[in-house]
Amino acid sequence: MDEKFTGDEIFTLTDEEGNESEFELLGSREVNGVLYLALAPTTDNDEGEYVILKMASSESGEDEMLVTIDDDDEFDMIADIFDNELFDTAE
Repeated sequence: MDEKFTGDEIFTLTDEEGNESEFELLGSREVNGVLYLALAPTTDNDEGEYVILKMASSESGEDEMLVTIDDDDEFDMIADIFDNELFDTAE
């Protein structure tokens, strides 16, 4: 099932130092059974910038959380998908 988020969904993310930032959902895509989210900061400081995170289970397996993509090949593949879907550069 290809889960899609719609609307103005806002996620509050906490970094490693405990700082919270709000991100707006740009889009989501399920690839090979993994859900990936493209999120943009709600502040105007980073116009055009967005982050890609993936949904993963916690170590206990009871909770889901968003995590960074550590594998460069995986990140590049997903970034290409979002770039094509969100920022169609065809002129």
